[in-house]
Amino acid sequence: MGKTVLVLIRHGETELNIGNVFRGRLDIGLTDNGRAQAAQLAEALRSFPLVAVYSSPLRRAMVTARTVAAVHDLAVQPDQDFQNICLGEWEGTPKQTVKARFPELWRQWVTTPETVQIPGAETLAQMRIRIRRGLDRLLQGHPGRMIAVVTHRSVLKVALAIVLGLEKDFFWKFYLDNCSYSLVEHQSALGYTITRLNENGHLENPTIETF
Repeated sequence: MGKTVLVLIRHGETELNIGNVFRGRLDIGLTDNGRAQAAQLAEALRSFPLVAVYSSPLRRAMVTARTVAAVHDLAVQPDQDFQNICLGEWEGTPKQTVKARFPELWRQWVTTPETVQIPGAETLAQMRIRIRRGLDRLLQGHPGRMIAVVTHRSVLKVALAIVLGLEKDFFWKFYLDNCSYSLVEHQSALGYTITRLNENGHLENPTIETF
């Protein structure tokens, strides 16, 4: 069996990305620039032999995924395993407000996010279980083919950590632009190989984010 290729995609820009607000599972749409980013991404992936497009069920991911899938005449398959992290009490809160209100948790977020326990939130370790399950299922369901997954920054960071076998000190090692894509190959004898990371050359107006 040949290699299976995963195209790992971050959704397009939202107002909360611009405003530096924690999103989590808030179901928000794309900005005009976010929709343009999705169109630019779809054009960049036009020649890719995609056989399936999976997406987080949140609107910002689904709209991005549908834009990509339309070029390939595919339907988008919502997938809860690639749902965004639940951020509990932090969802919808500007990051500067969180920093002021939860100084110790904020310190942990920017130094050891792999172990932080945000009130009411999902941990990265809990995310890892469902994301690994999702990746394994896609590899089993589409051996030797190319599949796209449209999801969120935190999900992609954990997925890449799984690919690289990293358990700690990984979260801030990756920078992933809105509507960028990464390519991960999998072969049964070799396991995972990252061949492209945060490809963003197709973006006319990238979104700049911090933490």
